[in-house]
Amino acid sequence: MGEFKEYGQYDAMGLAECVRKGDVTAAELCEEAIARIEKINPQLNAVVTPMFETGRKTARQSLADGPFAGVPFLLKDLMFAFAGVPMTSGCKTYKNHVPDYDSEMVKRYKLAGLITLGKTNTPEFGLMGITEPELFGPCRNPWNTALTPGGSSGGTASAVAAGLVPMAAGGDGGGSIRIPSAYCGLFGLKPSRGRNPSGPHHGQPWQGAVQEHVLTRSVRDSAAALDATQGPDRGAPYEIRPPARPYLAELETDPGKLKIGFTTASPIGTSVHPECARSVVETAKLLEEMGHHVEETETGVDGKALANAYLTMYFGEMAADLEEMKINLGRKTTSADVEALTYTLALLGKTFSAGHFVTAMRCWDTAARQMGRYFMDYDVFLTPTTAHPPAKIGELQPSPIEKKLMAVINTLNLGGLLKASGIVAQLAEKSLERTPFTQVANLTGLPAMSVPLYWTADGLPCGSHFIAPFGEEALLFRLAAQLEKARPWSEKRPAVWAG
Repeated sequence: MGEFKEYGQYDAMGLAECVRKGDVTAAELCEEAIARIEKINPQLNAVVTPMFETGRKTARQSLADGPFAGVPFLLKDLMFAFAGVPMTSGCKTYKNHVPDYDSEMVKRYKLAGLITLGKTNTPEFGLMGITEPELFGPCRNPWNTALTPGGSSGGTASAVAAGLVPMAAGGDGGGSIRIPSAYCGLFGLKPSRGRNPSGPHHGQPWQGAVQEHVLTRSVRDSAAALDATQGPDRGAPYEIRPPARPYLAELETDPGKLKIGFTTASPIGTSVHPECARSVVETAKLLEEMGHHVEETETGVDGKALANAYLTMYFGEMAADLEEMKINLGRKTTSADVEALTYTLALLGKTFSAGHFVTAMRCWDTAARQMGRYFMDYDVFLTPTTAHPPAKIGELQPSPIEKKLMAVINTLNLGGLLKASGIVAQLAEKSLERTPFTQVANLTGLPAMSVPLYWTADGLPCGSHFIAPFGEEALLFRLAAQLEKARPWSEKRPAVWAG
């Protein structure tokens, strides 16, 4: 392999440079990645649909002239359509669903030279902050395999954190890039609404809450990947202002003295684990040492109202997904087609009126305007990425009593009764109490990132979460590069890394 060192010593940009210099071939990199997946993945269940032969074939062909030419890659098994390869969305009914097209993001990854070797584990329809679908079983955290890697990009985070590939694709509709990045010690950025394309069949996934991007070990990989994918595609509902210059170039630019507000308080009034709060306090101290002005503050956004508005969309999207499944299957969908919780959420979605849904969307707009006012006084807003460390596998699954209740509700289609019972508010608090900080960026369309700057006393990574004004990914990249230099994390690796 020429002057090539050990595979895991490089980020994606580093591996691409080795290929360009002729120190290693794309085929050799693919074989190394495949060997790692075969050896380590059984401990993690991160890669659920291998694409080894597809990858090998691509590696033997002329490589696309892109920034990541020859680099092994993985795709989340949700929304990332790769022609001829199953896209299950974590759902048993779609186990044999094989798209005959590439999604726009997959097209751009191919043009960037990335070689896809498989699809990664995700909860059914990306619904949960954990990755434990009935179809594939639970994905595990490389730092402690008894714990979740988070969700919904849990398989992606687990694979990158374990060194199977240097970066991989994920999506974020309520924190699904940033939450698993925090749990797995990775850098995870959610771009602004509209920054990356969602075609050819989606316009505003989850009403514009979803954005796709990569989870990485280095900041420069994330920046270079966004350079390769950003920009609208044909039929996009809107076009965001393009960056002034490549994001990769921003990493060499000093962010200047920033005014940064922070909080450790949950926006929905629930508890925050001392370690998660401490991670932000330590990050605030580091930022002050770097010359930034940091002070404790609040945004003024009504967190509880926004959480309820988020869940209204959540329920409605599940109802729509089951309607789409009905069309795809050519028959009525039943509770046997999806997981019990998914069906229950869909039933709830059918109980809300169009007026209620529009009211929820207006709440999103109110929050966006409030964040706009906040950023008149502050450059960046800092919180914990998550309110608690990762849960144990199975800990957040419905209890036996809840499962029995859902079985009755689903069989009798008692969505209206469920809504009247007041359980929606309880469900909102339970589902978001561990991860209440990330949704505001999705619903307001703002860019946000989780940066791995802190490890707990028992050796678990804990992310610091930064939100910037709309369209200001460049600001986040400049700050992230500064933080990475001040407190590097790339050498921190879980035990499974060595296999």
